[in-house]
Amino acid sequence: MLDKKTRYNANKLQKRLRRQIGTAIADYNMVEAGDRIMVCLSGGKDSYVLLDMLLSLQAHAPLQFELIAVNLDQKQPGFPVEVLPGYLSKIGVPYRIIEQDTYSVVKRVIAEGKTTCSLCSRLRRGVLYRVASELGATKIALGHHRDDILETLFLNMFYGGKLKAMPPKLVSDDGRHIVIRPLAYCREKDIATYAQTAAFPIIPCNLCGSQPNLQRQVIKEMLQLWDKRFPGRLETMFRSIQNIQLSHLADTAKFDFRGLKTQGIPYEDGDTAFDEEAFESSVEEMIAPMLEKTESSN
Repeated sequence: MLDKKTRYNANKLQKRLRRQIGTAIADYNMVEAGDRIMVCLSGGKDSYVLLDMLLSLQAHAPLQFELIAVNLDQKQPGFPVEVLPGYLSKIGVPYRIIEQDTYSVVKRVIAEGKTTCSLCSRLRRGVLYRVASELGATKIALGHHRDDILETLFLNMFYGGKLKAMPPKLVSDDGRHIVIRPLAYCREKDIATYAQTAAFPIIPCNLCGSQPNLQRQVIKEMLQLWDKRFPGRLETMFRSIQNIQLSHLADTAKFDFRGLKTQGIPYEDGDTAFDEEAFESSVEEMIAPMLEKTESSN
């Protein structure tokens, strides 16, 4: 039984998450009348919160849409197969459990000590797209949140040489499905707190959890350090991917740099070429700890 203060804070957090999810859904037109949304439920905190919030939205939204929860049982050793069916039956949500041994494929193909996430993700995605077609789903909802999106942005910059993140809404690889991420505006720490308060039956992913040197984990620790030392920085960084100025980057395929000419009138995407950039001195402080950590490990 929660005490009065805990209940108050939990209710306040729930309202904040609902508001953020509602705003994201409205901003990107994620949910439309008549949608059949396949909610991908892994058993982790993010997907539980995603389903919980979509159920709340379904109960109060003026438009009608369906939800069906789908879990992919990848045959990981020790996976508690009874947990999700029991939970979903208890709350009365239609569901489908897909059994496919992608675990053995990943362990066979990926050498010991190498990260398994990329192959595991591709195999899982292929199965989920197939199931979405079988179910007649119009949308596929994933539980990625704001921190996941920022981590992906930095992963692609640091290791992939691309300026790319996770969009809140996209067309699937096969061109047949719309993928949505309603938690795009939500902080991971808020999701974790809500999941703990709601006492969802969390199932850990042992396949990924056994890889302590994942590049994503390095990025996650970097962002968590920035968030702790400089509150508000992650919010600012997330806003930056919603405020892109192609003329101030360097991709010749996205902006016609070769065709740029003077035009005798103010240019909307022009630059104050000799103005000094006014950044806070703390930016250097943000980067320094990570540089020190890298140097000490070399």
